[in-house]
Amino acid sequence: MSKNKYLFPLIVMASLFFLFGFITTMNNSTIEFLKNAFGLNDVQKQLPNTFFYGAYILSVPVGFLINKIGYRYAIFTGLGLIALGFFACIPGVGFGYYGFLSAVSIFAIGVVILQVAAAPYVVALGPAKSSASRLTLTNALNSVATVIAPIFVSILLVTPNLAPGEVLQNSAIQNIVKGPFIGIGIATAIILIIMLFLKLPNIKEKEHEMGKTGAYKSSAFKYPHVWLGSLAIFFYMGIEIGIPSFFADFANKAGAVITTSTTDMLKFYWGGLMVGRLIGIYILNKFKPTQILTICALGGAVLLALAIVTTGNVAMWLFLGTGLFHSIMWPVIYSLALEDLGPHADVASGIIATSVIGAAILMPIMGWTKDITGTVIAAVSFLFIYYLYLIFFAVKGSKIR
Repeated sequence: MSKNKYLFPLIVMASLFFLFGFITTMNNSTIEFLKNAFGLNDVQKQLPNTFFYGAYILSVPVGFLINKIGYRYAIFTGLGLIALGFFACIPGVGFGYYGFLSAVSIFAIGVVILQVAAAPYVVALGPAKSSASRLTLTNALNSVATVIAPIFVSILLVTPNLAPGEVLQNSAIQNIVKGPFIGIGIATAIILIIMLFLKLPNIKEKEHEMGKTGAYKSSAFKYPHVWLGSLAIFFYMGIEIGIPSFFADFANKAGAVITTSTTDMLKFYWGGLMVGRLIGIYILNKFKPTQILTICALGGAVLLALAIVTTGNVAMWLFLGTGLFHSIMWPVIYSLALEDLGPHADVASGIIATSVIGAAILMPIMGWTKDITGTVIAAVSFLFIYYLYLIFFAVKGSKIR
């Protein structure tokens, strides 16, 4: 059988990574639009992230669901919920802000299902030794989506000029979101219809290629490296989201001169992730994932340390440059945590995906630290702890069975 037999399925899975990457970033990018449209305070405007990332608490149950219905049907279910959620957003807006958020929770669950199903599926589409490289390839398209989504939002979701204290009527908000949201719903439905006619391989036939050929433990919960990998993803989320979350404060503290805006400058951070993942496709075929993760964690820590001890635009660019080292951490951690699991990969993927809530937990802790210390340096210094744990996972934790 041709060694390229999984090329087309891999391309299909890459398109799914693009889809949920686009939706995830789009959800975050709508915050300012929703704040202006509904007249939200600073707490209320963060609720889209709460409703969206809160769905990841279902990752373990989703893993068991996938174990029962299989990866193909899980992907169909995820796509169906995403389409339904975007369609539901239109009438949801008619019930106000919380009606809209209820619809967000529907497509968020669909994204969780896709994310839990997609990673082990990609791992299985080829030899285990190149799984990190395949995950990096699919995550590269995910990064492309994170660059495109904010542009999409800025062009299509715009509130008219409002007087101080004025908010839009629900019907007016419906008219603004109707086109973009229905468009995404239709596009997702089309992808679902196409995939219904595709004969994607049943990866359960390949379980022996996903790890050791010997006997497996009775449950994914009994593998220490799964839990340690899940904690690595938890801390990784603090690293990936920590830089953009505190960039404005850090740039101001460093005395950087920015001619556009701090929001606009973040495109260089996300662009660094995208470029790094493209480079990683090649690098991960040449070096061991554990070596790459160690180098990336050390590289990110060094750039952050240099950014802290320097000033001006040099500090700003060093701070943004960490994105290049953050780029392939996620796929490497994921592939290491899924090693040697065979039939337990689906449930393990759910355990790992649950740790995405690290972004929702670590950011408030870092923000609280900044408030009580009065300096952003205290907040971003938490990243050194996260980097240190990733080095431990690469060197030791990923090898514990």
